[in-house]
Amino acid sequence: MWWLLFYDYVPEVLERRGPLRPAHLALLQDLRARGVVRLAGAFAEPVDGAVFVFKGTREDVEAFVRADPYVAAGLVRDWSVRSWNVVVGDEEAG
Repeated sequence: MWWLLFYDYVPEVLERRGPLRPAHLALLQDLRARGVVRLAGAFAEPVDGAVFVFKGTREDVEAFVRADPYVAAGLVRDWSVRSWNVVVGDEEAG
């Protein structure tokens, strides 16, 4: 099953994320290597949120959120998860 995770960042995310960024990215890279996270990235201009594409279970997504240093440090104001039906594209790509 495919899942989309949406983050809503605090306004000062760019100023505050520096010390947390290596751990945040390492967590994502580990999930990427396991095939759980396929794509991830922040919105640009403004950097006010992010989207993550997961292939797995809702529990995989929620485990990431619980472990994410950005969430623990309060950089994420709100987050939501939606199941996603891929109808066009190579669902094995990523």
